Amino acid sequence: MTDISVEETGPAARPAPVSLGQALPTWVRIGCLSFGGPTAQIALMHRVLVDEKRWLSERQYLAALSFCMLLPGPEAMQLATYAGWRMHGVFGGLIAGLMFVLPGALVVLALAAVYAAFGTVPVVEAVFFGVKAAVLVIVVEALMRIAKRALNGWPYLLIAAIAFAAIFVFSLPYPLIVVAAAAYGFASGGSQQPVALQSDAKLPPWWYAVRTGAVWLMIWIVPLTILAALTGTTSVFTALGLFFSKLAVVTFGGAYAVLAYMAQDVVTANGWLTAGEMIDGLGLAETTPGPLILVTEFVGYLAAHRHGGEPAWIMGMLGAGVALWATFVPCFLWIFVGAPYIEWIDAQPRLKRALAAVTAAVVGVVLNLSLWFALHVLFRDVTRIDVWPFHTWAPVVSSLDWRVVILSALSGWLLLVRHWGIPQVLGVSAGLALIIVRFPS
Repeated sequence: MTDISVEETGPAARPAPVSLGQALPTWVRIGCLSFGGPTAQIALMHRVLVDEKRWLSERQYLAALSFCMLLPGPEAMQLATYAGWRMHGVFGGLIAGLMFVLPGALVVLALAAVYAAFGTVPVVEAVFFGVKAAVLVIVVEALMRIAKRALNGWPYLLIAAIAFAAIFVFSLPYPLIVVAAAAYGFASGGSQQPVALQSDAKLPPWWYAVRTGAVWLMIWIVPLTILAALTGTTSVFTALGLFFSKLAVVTFGGAYAVLAYMAQDVVTANGWLTAGEMIDGLGLAETTPGPLILVTEFVGYLAAHRHGGEPAWIMGMLGAGVALWATFVPCFLWIFVGAPYIEWIDAQPRLKRALAAVTAAVVGVVLNLSLWFALHVLFRDVTRIDVWPFHTWAPVVSSLDWRVVILSALSGWLLLVRHWGIPQVLGVSAGLALIIVRFPS
């Protein structure tokens, strides 16, 4: 198999020595521009951290990306946390991770409050309509960028193709795809000896992982336990803490892989939201910066707003806070425990091949996500086909929305041909949507 890693040489490949204060504006910038879901976010961070700032080498970035793909939770946020940790330790990782989440979390909180108080607002709906059309192009462009770097050789192309067919056509579980890809990569690693670690990639003592894991487990669990004791074991806040903590452990494959499971429990089992409200929440999360899993904040706000008592808006904010805490604190746990071992794993030929195969499989999975997103943006009606062994999605062709086609085509021209920045493209598409969304589709 061809190795996807790139060996860098020369001074240009070394991370630039910067202070945490100097790095902070970059983390804020990434957080504010992180539209488009994990694909676009991963490509954005590659552009900034590897191409522009050179804080990470290509090899370091791909090794960390492969590792984060194996973890539960939002891989883009965890990748940012790792980059901050590698540069400035735990505090740097906290800053990078928080800055990746907070801009979008504040926007989603404000929109959730407006939604709970007034329902859908036509002007906001129109803006989201335009943003979503532009995001479709951003996702496609980002997929092309990451595929170009990860699919270096026909074995990886084949893995990506098989992974895409497995999840899009046959709806095989994402963890099964990851395990199969990792097993193949590990078996094809040969009998090469591990390569020497870089001078700054030494393994920590054995007790590091135990101590770090225990500390972050307490940070995660203790506040939720105290809240449960104060509000009662049957309160909506206790239920939210338990539900999203469980979700944080099983969300392998990112937000898309768990949306069906989450929607089923939120709508059917708990009755916190209706199916339409769940879709609206996903639309909010898709068209705002930050991880798509911020939809949990929307769910937490509405659930507590309705079932938490008075004043409703304060209860809603507390519910949103519980959802955010239970969703993202575990991400810091996974990264701070595992980060010191990422480059060690990358130095082991068999493990490295396994991670490379997983990265290729993830490209196929992300292609599936991109296609799923495109179908639901371009067409008003998308049907589920369940004819064993096929379980896939198909659009109702007559429901094609010409307004989205026009906005997406314009966004594609601006982004791919004129090379406009993402904020400018989003602004133009959102502005035009305010005009054309009034026309019938």
